[in-house]
Amino acid sequence: MLDTLGHHEALIYVMVMMSAVDKAMSDDELERIGALCRLLPIFEDFDDERLVDIARDCASQLSGTEGLDIVLEIIREALPARLYDTAYALAVELAAADLAIRHEEIRLLQMLRDRLGLDKLTCAAIERGAMARFRR
Repeated sequence: MLDTLGHHEALIYVMVMMSAVDKAMSDDELERIGALCRLLPIFEDFDDERLVDIARDCASQLSGTEGLDIVLEIIREALPARLYDTAYALAVELAAADLAIRHEEIRLLQMLRDRLGLDKLTCAAIERGAMARFRR
């Protein structure tokens, strides 16, 4: 496991956590995480060769006792406050991608919002934006 996470790793942890919340990380979800890491400006200096190892480290943390709470705290400590809304937006992006947000995903979004101290209006705007992007 990484001793200290940088912002890239913490953001990837957010996406892996959201992907794994339903106990099944699909290849499509992992591909989406990879695509977001290649596309988004926040990842422009990230070495995507590290993605699989970071995802594996996160999954290992999540599988431990109180894993979800520990990972949420790791993320909060690793991210600068200016990236809290970015983390939430990435979580929403993963949750909304399959066009069916499950109860577990909603609960995880609430936990992430609370842990990062994000206001409900900001979160609602991020969620509404995702709905607009994925609408058919």
